[in-house]
Amino acid sequence: MPVGNDIEQAITFLNLGQLVAIPTETVYGLAANAFDADAVTRIYHAKNRPRFNPLIIHTDSLDKLRNWGLVLPEKMIQLAHYYSPGPLTYIIPKSDRIPEIVTAGTQGVAVRIPNHPLTLQLLSRLDYPLAAPSANPSGFISPTNAWHVNEQLGEHIAYILNGGECKVGIESTIISFLNPVPEILRHGGISVEDIEKIIGPVSDPLRNNADLPINEINPVSPGLLAKHYAPKHKLIYGDIPKYLAYFKPERTGIIAFSSVYESVPVRNQFVLSMNRNLDEAAQKLFAAMRDADKLDVDVILAEKFPDTGLGRAINDRLKRAGTLD
Repeated sequence: MPVGNDIEQAITFLNLGQLVAIPTETVYGLAANAFDADAVTRIYHAKNRPRFNPLIIHTDSLDKLRNWGLVLPEKMIQLAHYYSPGPLTYIIPKSDRIPEIVTAGTQGVAVRIPNHPLTLQLLSRLDYPLAAPSANPSGFISPTNAWHVNEQLGEHIAYILNGGECKVGIESTIISFLNPVPEILRHGGISVEDIEKIIGPVSDPLRNNADLPINEINPVSPGLLAKHYAPKHKLIYGDIPKYLAYFKPERTGIIAFSSVYESVPVRNQFVLSMNRNLDEAAQKLFAAMRDADKLDVDVILAEKFPDTGLGRAINDRLKRAGTLD
């Protein structure tokens, strides 16, 4: 599959209704013209994604969103001033310009301005938004470089726009403005604390370790399915020392924040940040999950991270990837 940084070639394919993988600061996206229902259908086919799971649309400016008939809530505009471009997705009332297949029949549409120079340059040249979920088969580990995309979905994509390694490495935070009180629907690259500094208190179902609202039949947002980000190996998330007693150390993979486990071979261990930096850990998470999945082991054990800032987002991904302790 062609891989390169030729924006003109990417535009040509997108204008023809084909799929193009695009880099963002979070993960790589599988993009198509969001106004072209047939092109968006190709995303669902390529990912084997349930049709009831809505998509995020991407553009480069708030003005374009207004031009497409979308009404932007004042608090969304306040957040966008600080965090867009950036890893923050806003759910706002949809307009008639947005095909039903993009929103899976829901009343809101998820919108984002990604913070990647190559993709922003691409988006600035388009008069339509790009629908772009993560560029991996539905439910599996999200890609953080072009080669991850090619490995899993290359045969379905016309072109992979190579923008290097993703800087954030974990998907965007999703905040809904469909109700009077803004609600966090997915933890991600912008912490709830940082959001509340700008717009005041928000509803956050994950605070205090509560579960996000999961609707397997008709989720109101991308990223809310119970089983997601999953490796092929069994992954257990929780107390690693407890579970090491039940598995052979040499047949066990480890994903840890900063701890090293002496009984487990070093080659089987992926330590995400020796200095316990959650930004670094988030950036490395999906690549570590992917590499751990290539090991010849029986199980992958993953630590629970500090339940603050990006640690909440990491814990959410690990919980959805495996079995919770």
